[in-house]
Amino acid sequence: MAHIAVERNRRKQMNEHLKGDQASIIGGVIEFIKELHQVLQALESAKRRKSLSPSPSPSPRMALAPPGSPPIFGFDNIRELSACCNSSLADVEAKLSGSNVLLRTISRRIPGQVVRIISALERLSFEVLHLNISSMDDTVLYSFTIKIGLECQLSVEELAHEVQQTFT
Repeated sequence: MAHIAVERNRRKQMNEHLKGDQASIIGGVIEFIKELHQVLQALESAKRRKSLSPSPSPSPRMALAPPGSPPIFGFDNIRELSACCNSSLADVEAKLSGSNVLLRTISRRIPGQVVRIISALERLSFEVLHLNISSMDDTVLYSFTIKIGLECQLSVEELAHEVQQTFT
């Protein structure tokens, strides 16, 4: 009889644990769907522009955000918790989110670039928790969720700058 009670208790604990995990998974899925929706809108806009006026291929920034539109990642609203570092090679945006950092880069596809970014993050005492890669033609968007290590002493501005340096 005791074995049955122990097994019932074990199953109850597993179910409670899974409910918590499901909530975090669903939250992540919602964020991912929002990001895909933004990319879809930008791609549709780029497609309309391309069909209206054939021109040389757009810059990586233009491919995802039409001129005059707000930044696709929306980090400008919280300046003290986020940073941007843009260049002709790549746009890098970092946003503090609890004990994690959301890091996004957009650039032309560069072989081995994601490995350089991950190496730099690890060298700076960050741990990559999640990586999403989206691409269209020659443009690639890397979206990282990274955990801040105990030894890390960088600000989000310094992080964005360090990641920008991996593109040179």
